[in-house]
Amino acid sequence: MTEYQVIDSRETVIRDGTIKLHGPDGFEGMRRAGQLAASILDAIVPLMRPGVTTAEIDDKVRELTLAGGAVPATLGYRGYTHSCCISINHVVCHGIPGDKALKDGDIVNVDVTPLLDGWHGDTSRMYLIGDVPLKARRLVDVTYECLMIGIEKAQPGARLGDIGAAIEEHARQFRYGVVREFCGHGVGRLFHDAPEVVHAAKAGTGPELRPGMFFTIEPMINLGRPWVKLLKDGWTAVTRDKSLSAQFEHSIGITEDGNEIFTLSQKGLHKPPYE
Repeated sequence: MTEYQVIDSRETVIRDGTIKLHGPDGFEGMRRAGQLAASILDAIVPLMRPGVTTAEIDDKVRELTLAGGAVPATLGYRGYTHSCCISINHVVCHGIPGDKALKDGDIVNVDVTPLLDGWHGDTSRMYLIGDVPLKARRLVDVTYECLMIGIEKAQPGARLGDIGAAIEEHARQFRYGVVREFCGHGVGRLFHDAPEVVHAAKAGTGPELRPGMFFTIEPMINLGRPWVKLLKDGWTAVTRDKSLSAQFEHSIGITEDGNEIFTLSQKGLHKPPYE
């Protein structure tokens, strides 16, 4: 049975399997963290061009995060040594920044989570590098549509499974695979918390969505089959069939009459091309 816990923004929060319900202070904290996260993804747009290395992008993310008064939540998380994740082409998620340079035709996901005043602003966005083939651009567009369709279903009184069912239905129209091994999650004072937000689910199942819930929706959509494998580095997940993969992510809160997206770009840079 699902347990919910109403929490005060000042109390210590632990990962105990309960779904946390937040008040006005929590919403304000998530707005600030979410807006910083979105502004970081806005600011790196000029770097997303052929020849720039993923390490350079990671350095810029760290610089912007610290300048915003936050710290990168990924830095030191379970031994991870970078300030963001950068996933290129057939990398599904958790790509590790390094010496690899972006090249013409790449599609790239950058995932950032600044920790600001105790709150996690978790978001990711796709970028198109140079002249990207039509099939790749279409995958990116549909993945963004999947995210927003899922968010539309995140209403008080709905069930968590309604989100995944809507995402899967839309992706299947294009014969795309919806990744199941990785999912969205509760967020707030904790980086990863209950509930798990599966992006391929059955409508009418799962916990009831209640005002005060904070979680991410972050569909990973593959051009081919949904199956993934983890590389030997213990982080990087790739498509088994080497097909392209795309992802977008927002952190949201359930309100009395709908939801609030904490990580929207104030510059309108919601999906590429960012012109």
